[in-house]
Amino acid sequence: MSGRAPISASSPVNVSQFIDEMPLNGFHVRLVLLTFLVLLVDGFDGAIAPYVSPQLALAWHVTNRAAFGPVFSAIFIGTLVGAPLFGYLGDRYGRKWALIVGAVSYALLTIATTQVHSLQAFFWLRMLSGLCFGGVWPNAIALNMEFAPKRMRATFVVLIFFGTTFGAALPGPFAAWLVPQYGWQVLFYLGGIVSLVVGLALIFALPESLRFLVLQEKFDRALRVANAFAGRVRFEAATLFVVDAGEGREKHALAELFRGKLALITPLLWLLFCINLMTLYFLNQWFPLVFSDAGLPPRAVALAITYFQVGGTIGGVFVMRPLDRFGFAPVVLLFIVASPIIAAIGYLTWSEAALMTAVFFSGFCLLANQSSINALAGIVYPTGVRSFGVGWALGVGRIGSIAGPIVGGVLVAQHLPVVRLYQIGALPVLLGAVTAFALARIHSAQARQQSV
Repeated sequence: MSGRAPISASSPVNVSQFIDEMPLNGFHVRLVLLTFLVLLVDGFDGAIAPYVSPQLALAWHVTNRAAFGPVFSAIFIGTLVGAPLFGYLGDRYGRKWALIVGAVSYALLTIATTQVHSLQAFFWLRMLSGLCFGGVWPNAIALNMEFAPKRMRATFVVLIFFGTTFGAALPGPFAAWLVPQYGWQVLFYLGGIVSLVVGLALIFALPESLRFLVLQEKFDRALRVANAFAGRVRFEAATLFVVDAGEGREKHALAELFRGKLALITPLLWLLFCINLMTLYFLNQWFPLVFSDAGLPPRAVALAITYFQVGGTIGGVFVMRPLDRFGFAPVVLLFIVASPIIAAIGYLTWSEAALMTAVFFSGFCLLANQSSINALAGIVYPTGVRSFGVGWALGVGRIGSIAGPIVGGVLVAQHLPVVRLYQIGALPVLLGAVTAFALARIHSAQARQQSV
């Protein structure tokens, strides 16, 4: 402890103010890297199914492409329940352990997927995986929100969301390289084992939320976390930690998410999650099969989702700082730009370069928007219901994730031209722009009221 200036225990320490005033340090970097890593491996695992769908269709003699719609949605059906459930567990028992239990369970179920031999069994196991996967996102968001300075909260969440987009891009190259030689199971072994190692490592490396520990009156643990976080200062053993009155103790009645200023924000936020996730997964899950049936070469089919995810990662880089400054306004712009780009995809199958450019920029808009919405969800909810509120938003949003692949399956089953397919896919984002605009107006009005 030498070289660390002690802080007197004579007056309470407001951890909310202390965290907001703390300059960026190694603790912040370690937290972002750890949560980035767990989201990267879970993003890899969650994205495997579309990449192996052509191999599954051959191995299990699936001639009806629409049968893959429910399979692609299975993980999101599980998340629909898992995100609110683990959000509650995170607010009640701690963000760290809820995240770890979700990550380890998901890894084990991913490995178990290698043993199934039918589309039906695959569906059920992926749905269980999704339930556990729901434990990761709300608690990762809450942890980063509660250690980030207020001026950089959205930036932190966008940075960790890069883990999901990077992870979801990785199965493409691995599928092209490994699956022809070792079979579709190799991706599930690879993702599951790496996820398990990462999840177990978090037991020793991941901190618990300081705000959560103070709200729970676990002051001994709060002291240890505060001293690890504080850098060059040291809190004395008798230090009394407090939080802002607005942070509040945990409240897990659903009505709390519709109380006061949240009465308008919560339903609009849920709608925004549904719209963006429905469009995102309508595109993402059906790229391999649609492009394969359109006659594109296998290499282009395997790499389409990779272009989509890389575009989203780069989009997140551009959007993270404007989010902290302008709130929902960048989301409106991205929705407006996304609509014509998505519609253009169906016209470009004649040119691989032009097609992949459109796929890249559709990912740029939709995945950047998803990282933005995730971040803003963490901002609008206070600490006492942050994991719960974010969990519900993610869970309800999974209705869109479920609907996107299923709607895609119905449209594919009707043998619509590729041009028409992507014209239809471009329509929901226009409603998304209107919803985001309404949220931008409400959020900015409330920000002005708070500054008065």
